[in-house]
Amino acid sequence: MILEFLVGHSFGNVLVSVLLAIIIDSFFGWPDFLFKILSHPVVWIGRLIKTLDTRLNIPEKSPSVLRFMGILTLLITTTVTLAITLFIWLVLPAGPFGILINALLIWPLLAIHSLHQHVDNIRAPLAKNNLEKARMAIAMIVSRDPKTLDQSAICRAATESLAENTSDGVIAPLFWACLFGLPGIGFYKAVNTLDSMIGYKNEKYLHFGWASARFDDLVNLIPARLTALLFLLASGAPLKGLKCIKNDAGKHRSPNAGWPESAMAGALDIRLSGPRLYDGVMTEDQWVNDGKPDPDHLSLGRALALYRRTIIGTTIILFLAAASLNYESLF
Repeated sequence: MILEFLVGHSFGNVLVSVLLAIIIDSFFGWPDFLFKILSHPVVWIGRLIKTLDTRLNIPEKSPSVLRFMGILTLLITTTVTLAITLFIWLVLPAGPFGILINALLIWPLLAIHSLHQHVDNIRAPLAKNNLEKARMAIAMIVSRDPKTLDQSAICRAATESLAENTSDGVIAPLFWACLFGLPGIGFYKAVNTLDSMIGYKNEKYLHFGWASARFDDLVNLIPARLTALLFLLASGAPLKGLKCIKNDAGKHRSPNAGWPESAMAGALDIRLSGPRLYDGVMTEDQWVNDGKPDPDHLSLGRALALYRRTIIGTTIILFLAAASLNYESLF
């Protein structure tokens, strides 16, 4: 491993830290009292991006200048994040204490607990026919106007968000953490936060956010496909999911999101995506798993169950990988 060669952190130690972070986040998430005291690393990154956006994204500039400024924003944000996380990585103590500190630093950069909670906050009121409360909850995780969403549209949006964010918020951070430790996951979260803040194809960010959006596509290329594979393995119906991936993954407007969404749609035997309303404009998105029924609160519950099995399966895989390494120096 590159970082193992550079700074002496063994791959086995990194996996143990990642496993501990998964366990902590799965049970506790990022508690409100810690958010009040420390805020959150993604918020810190977001403040830097917001400052750069305000100062460098000047509408009067030409498209080429805005693209250059967007590239500069990407470079500054990722460089600052890498510098900080690499410095922390270099000064971490050796042995079990260092592993624990590393796990505590990786923990807030995962979204295992919060993702499950957000989606379950949508499922629960739907199960009680409380559409207004479900609309309030879906507004927390998608940008669609909740007032235009009926129960089927809410369930589709929630299931799509669960599938896509399993990749962006869980598997991709774990992937980069396993490869490059704390600097790897810090770098990924910087890129992903850039995309979520400025990676839009609207008038304001079409050129300024171009580099961040394209780079986010690149760093998620492998994790998105890995997430789809993990969904298939955890589903109990891998052939259905595989067929849906083959037919529909490429239809999605995103080069990556179609993979976990089609895997989940096939595994649950529901349809996702399709035309939807953004800012008063109806999109022409194609259906994923067309011909199958729309999801409801019951299938949303099954989607959450699939998510939980995927997290458990991922944890087992990482545990087996860690157990196959030699830890005699630690114990």
